Amino acid sequence: MRTRWILLALAAMFLGAMGGAIFAPQPAGAVNKDMIELQQQVSQLLQGQQDLRSDLDSNTATLKTLVQQSLDSVNQLSGQMGTLQKTVQEVQANTGSSISSMTQQTQGISDNVQDVQARVAKLSQQMTDIQNLLQSIDARVAGNSPAGASSDASPSGAPAPGAENPETPGAGPDNSASAPMAPISADTLYRNALRDYNSANYTLARQEFSDYLKNFPQNDLASNAQFYLGEIYYAQNNFKSAIASYDKVLANYPKSFKQGASLLKKGMAELELGLKASGTRDLREVVHRFPESDEARRAEEQLHQIGAATAAPR
Repeated sequence: MRTRWILLALAAMFLGAMGGAIFAPQPAGAVNKDMIELQQQVSQLLQGQQDLRSDLDSNTATLKTLVQQSLDSVNQLSGQMGTLQKTVQEVQANTGSSISSMTQQTQGISDNVQDVQARVAKLSQQMTDIQNLLQSIDARVAGNSPAGASSDASPSGAPAPGAENPETPGAGPDNSASAPMAPISADTLYRNALRDYNSANYTLARQEFSDYLKNFPQNDLASNAQFYLGEIYYAQNNFKSAIASYDKVLANYPKSFKQGASLLKKGMAELELGLKASGTRDLREVVHRFPESDEARRAEEQLHQIGAATAAPR
């Protein structure tokens, strides 16, 4: 029994020593060292946060400046684009009227050149005929003998009986009566018609071009006369008659220089009548058949104005 109490007392003492060792407070020096390290770490963390905030504020200010500069540049560019667009529209308007006037003048010059070419060709043919006639006369003169040349004269030099004296009054036929007026030539008629057309004297020009086609249907400028009949009808807003005239150029004069212009103006007349499908088709045909020409450029402009593509969709 006594031994038991002794063991219990020893056990209690051991446990008390162990608890004291465990729960006893650490030395004051170790605690201060840990606190100092913790404070240093907290200070470093606060400093890093402050630096990060400063960098963030600086970057934000820089970004705001860049955004404002970008907005100012965009606004300035927008103003410049508006001014440029207005300038382009004015140039297009002025250029359009200038091109139309220039096109009409060029067309008139081209027709005058064709007229001159046709007259030069005819003059060349006339010169050839004159040369042939002169050669024939020279051949006849060279084939006659001197005796034959004087066979109409008597030995005394007087005219032979029956020979006519060209100076004798009344000799030969009476030319006192006026000859009938010669008909107007093709060149003169065409030149007059073109002059009246350029002067907007459409009634007289239409009659003259019609007379030209009636009297000279096979001449080189017949296709031009037919084309200008269409132009007169177009200028008078008679688009149906204009289309009929352009169709005659396309059908009857396949080698004419007015093929492209006739097809172009036919398409434009069809658009004026509200025939958008056929007008678009003819304008695309101009671009396809006559590329790099003034007619093709004008056809592309017309297609752009009505919102149609240059080529037909596949």
